[in-house]
Amino acid sequence: MIELNHVKKSYGSTKALQGVSLTLETGKIIGIAGENGSGKSTLLKSIAGVGKIDSGSIRIDGTAVSRKHAEEIAYLPDADMFYSYFTVEQLFSYYRSQFADFNELKAKEVLDFLEVSPSSKMKNLSKGMRGRAKMAATLGRESRYYLMDEPFSGLDPMVRADLVKGLIRFTDLERQTLILSTHEIREVETLLDELVLLKNGKVLAHRHLDEIRDETGMDMVEWMTKETKAGARG
Repeated sequence: MIELNHVKKSYGSTKALQGVSLTLETGKIIGIAGENGSGKSTLLKSIAGVGKIDSGSIRIDGTAVSRKHAEEIAYLPDADMFYSYFTVEQLFSYYRSQFADFNELKAKEVLDFLEVSPSSKMKNLSKGMRGRAKMAATLGRESRYYLMDEPFSGLDPMVRADLVKGLIRFTDLERQTLILSTHEIREVETLLDELVLLKNGKVLAHRHLDEIRDETGMDMVEWMTKETKAGARG
């Protein structure tokens, strides 16, 4: 379980997170949504322990989050932070050297499923193919928590569909939790159990998707639009 209590984080005068409190349960696929600048990336970095918060607390399975949690959390950033001269196979070797939980056989299985050659150099791959390689490396870790920041950003619909299938196939929700931020809600709506909606660094809503559909009759994009507008008025 991941618990956030009144978490605040600022970059200069910009308030990225303004007193965020959340409880994210194990064994779920949870979406983090919101407009640009709503705090999605900062929230994921903070949970992953790669971004220090100003105040409040974040606990993972009862322990205060720190950089040591990188051993338990597979974090996929939005930015390309991989060595461009690596082949995909060399990227996997690097992951194996850094993370004790990296399962190279699983990573190669994901890579084969997503149809990427292990001999390809990262710099020669299209953005979509790099996205597939990055996801294979991330899912190759046998972590309890996967955090993915905009894993579908800038990718065409066919690539996004393949990545969603990969997430379903290679995540074991009996023991793992997947938290992802995305603008591509329509592609992942059927994948998600819960949705956290952010605006200006605050939580507008945290709901189960089944509850939203049953109570409102809306799809996720309609509901998000309504809630965001209501939040702006409030």
